[in-house]
Amino acid sequence: MWEFSVGLYMINVWPDSLLLAAIYGVVETASIALLGSNVGDWVNRMTYKQVLQGWLLTQNFSFMLAGGTVFAVLSCNGLKSTNFPIFMVLVSLINIAGAVGALSTLAGTILVQREWIVVISGSQSSEILTQMNSVIRRIDLTCKLLAPVVTGFLISFISLKASAIAFALWTILSVWLEYWLLSSVYHGTPALMKKSRPEKTAKTNSDDSLSCSLDLEERGDSSSLEQRVHLTGQNEVHTSKRGIMTRLLKLPTIAGWLVYTRQDVLIPGVALSLLYFTVLSFGTLMTATLEWEGIPAYVIGIARGISAMIGISATLLYPILHSHLSSLRTGLWSIWAQWSLLLVSIASLWVQNTYLSAWMLMGGVASSRLGLWMFDLSVIQQMQDSVPEADRCVVGGVQNSLQSMMDLLGYVMGLIISNPKCSCVPRAEAPFSLRQVLKEVPLDEHITLKLEVVELRVGMHCERCIKAIKKAVKKIEDIETYKVDIELKKLTVTGNVTTEEVVRELNKIGKPATEWCDE
Repeated sequence: MWEFSVGLYMINVWPDSLLLAAIYGVVETASIALLGSNVGDWVNRMTYKQVLQGWLLTQNFSFMLAGGTVFAVLSCNGLKSTNFPIFMVLVSLINIAGAVGALSTLAGTILVQREWIVVISGSQSSEILTQMNSVIRRIDLTCKLLAPVVTGFLISFISLKASAIAFALWTILSVWLEYWLLSSVYHGTPALMKKSRPEKTAKTNSDDSLSCSLDLEERGDSSSLEQRVHLTGQNEVHTSKRGIMTRLLKLPTIAGWLVYTRQDVLIPGVALSLLYFTVLSFGTLMTATLEWEGIPAYVIGIARGISAMIGISATLLYPILHSHLSSLRTGLWSIWAQWSLLLVSIASLWVQNTYLSAWMLMGGVASSRLGLWMFDLSVIQQMQDSVPEADRCVVGGVQNSLQSMMDLLGYVMGLIISNPKCSCVPRAEAPFSLRQVLKEVPLDEHITLKLEVVELRVGMHCERCIKAIKKAVKKIEDIETYKVDIELKKLTVTGNVTTEEVVRELNKIGKPATEWCDE
């Protein structure tokens, strides 16, 4: 729910730019990139029960805090202009809470998908592990299907504040259900109870190589007292350097990366991480951009739900292909399928119609999930089969760090192009008017219209925004004229209408509006 809605929250908190959405993405992905290996090392050193409790409490408290803070920011509409320092403190709190929640989620992912599933499958056949991987991914994608649809309808037909409150309340309630389900798996599986504390990560080869080099230096023959004294001084220097190097290599961040680089699945892991260097996903930036283009939140939620359904079909197809092909061969076919389907999204850049372009973008991304999730399952199973048991959690943490580094590069691009300049120039159009209709009314008939002037401040950036706003306004009955001023971001509607009617129609297309106040 948070992954889907945070982009919509940020673009509505700061309607004029993608800056806040991009900053949030940078903070979250940078946290995982820097601390992912540390999280893996922590999971490796703690007991299963300690990881389970720490993960669920930290994750749910962080997201509850984030949801409550979002509600506070949205409730104070003018906070950005009236008290900017407090506004930035609250936005920073949202970013920090979201990052901590993402790190704790990573701990749970490593525990269940990298550790528990391998221990539970034990010495059974590779096909059993394939089926379990597919079921775990299916559960994950089912949540990705349901959550965006529910959240999208809450945002579109009730309000953003209602969705933030619903998210915070669900986070508080669901932690008990999560703990009961996962503890039931733990207590009901003898293999997990028996192996309650994972073994420590194997010692890296770096220490051994340093020891060998020092031994060679210390075995050098000296023919005189001066040479021995000189060598003794050199050995002291080298010993000091060795101590510093040894301490650095023992740091979880560096040690984890050294372990990762020695794995046979290094290249497939890097290949999987490269797929995260993209904006062609239903992530924060793409969701915020679609909302910015005037696509309603519930439509984005439905498209993301369809994407998850296609991903679920990938989890059904993967075991069938795996039974006929190897993990490597299945992965190769999958990545080519993803690349081919994404060409539809690339083609949408040259389509002039706003809504057709958006649907092509969403359709291409959604259909490409078929190849993406099969490739993901293929790489995960290769890691489960070939990574030693003692290194499993650490390698999982580093893999997520590498993926977050690639994800981070995409958000950095969002920071650089947070307010892209559109090449389109708004064209002057004659205002829509009821006077043309009144000309056709017989002279002996009298029509009385109560004319009201509604002035609103609306987030708009280009001609596409203007078209979306005009299309929404035209649906309102009894309007006489309307005028859109992109420079002032002002909408003026004249007719037998109320401010609430206009705001309600604009909210349906994801364009929040506030009453115009002359500054």
